Amino acid sequence: MTTFGHRQSLGYDRRATRLLTALYRRISTDIDTLAAPGATVLDLGTGPGKLLAHIATRRPDLTLHGLDLSPHMIDIARRNLAGHRADLTVGDVTDLPYPDASVDLIVSSLSMHEWPDLPAAFREIRRVLRPGATAALYDFRFARTREIRRTAGDIERENIRLPWHPVALVTRYRLHAA
Repeated sequence: MTTFGHRQSLGYDRRATRLLTALYRRISTDIDTLAAPGATVLDLGTGPGKLLAHIATRRPDLTLHGLDLSPHMIDIARRNLAGHRADLTVGDVTDLPYPDASVDLIVSSLSMHEWPDLPAAFREIRRVLRPGATAALYDFRFARTREIRRTAGDIERENIRLPWHPVALVTRYRLHAA
């Protein structure tokens, strides 16, 4: 699997700031209702850490973790999260470096379409979620929809319309751990 290089990561960071702030606000609002006080939250494909920064500002009570395949993205996320507590790790969604049943909420924004092995990713997500926990995965509306539904099994799907666009461009997939 390829990762973002340094220049690509910097460009993504600039675009994420300009284009995705409304999405990050929406996800942060969702997390307010999904995450119990003191919950452990894992952001898969954290990229430059913009979503984690929004969450950390709104919910300083949460224990935040971010994982990304690109070491360059993790470096940028560390800078973007200066002053916030978050554990950032270079890693792959198909081999999560977290113990079984150790995470209360998994979130991901616009990275699932990049995951080459969805069955392995969903196995890992289910493995690290605590019983009764939730994964809220946001991605482009038409990205791998059939494959996601077939692979994830029992998954809720909701199209999300952002204020700046007349149609829903993003879908939120919610997966509940047994």
